[in-house]
Amino acid sequence: MIGTLGDLVEDIAVRLHGPVNLASDTDAVIRRRRGGSAANTAVAVARAGGRARFIGQVGDDAIGTALVSELEADGVEAVVDRGGRTGTIVVLVDHLGERTMLTDRGACADLDGPDPAWLDGLQVLHVPAYSLVGGRLAETAVTVVNWAHEQGVIVSIDASSAAVIEAFGPQRMRSLLWSLQPHVLLCNEMEARVLARAGGLEGIATAATVVKQGADPALVSVPGEGLVEVPAPPLVGVIDTTGAGDAFAAGFLLAVADGALAVEAAGYGHRVAQDAIRAHGTA
Repeated sequence: MIGTLGDLVEDIAVRLHGPVNLASDTDAVIRRRRGGSAANTAVAVARAGGRARFIGQVGDDAIGTALVSELEADGVEAVVDRGGRTGTIVVLVDHLGERTMLTDRGACADLDGPDPAWLDGLQVLHVPAYSLVGGRLAETAVTVVNWAHEQGVIVSIDASSAAVIEAFGPQRMRSLLWSLQPHVLLCNEMEARVLARAGGLEGIATAATVVKQGADPALVSVPGEGLVEVPAPPLVGVIDTTGAGDAFAAGFLLAVADGALAVEAAGYGHRVAQDAIRAHGTA
């Protein structure tokens, strides 16, 4: 079982038909869907045939109830506290498929009262860096990560967002990640560049560091073994990459939990990410 700790929110996906016409109208397709990095990863695990548990807090409102029901319908075990207002993320997807996110996390950051039972039966605990910054959730996440280490659970951390790292402080984030000593560190090229200014990625993860580069090869680094490029199979007609990074994490961690080495796991991560893009992000 793969456990994820973090956000469950409502995504409002705005797919633009062209450049934004400032102070005027821009044609778009707008859809509402379940979002949040931790929730997306848990769903991708379940859809890929694994067992998944989501741990987090969502608002005590109708939207929160619907999101939890949807999560469970996707086969995810939901360990959810209720209280406050459900968060919302507006995802702007431009005509080239690149996305920009406007984030209101709402109740997500309020999760406290960590429970050791959250880890029961887990092989892997996955924590997006969103869960490590701000609110009571940050302290909760550190506590649960430390418990996971004590219980022999594999710990994975995703760097999540270059903007979040910049706001938190790159050196401060690198120090926090180093102190948590995850087995696996996942990031994209922008997040890697920000952390590089604070001393780089080396020494943070004890088993593998993976830099995702979209359609370009992922870079997999294993301590003492150097760097390996893992190509992603070609995919045409991409118009929305939202959730692809979370799906990559799901595939990678499922493979690791099944005993795969990091390079093989990255290949499976690519395949699960492409399945997620095909589900809602290709023409």
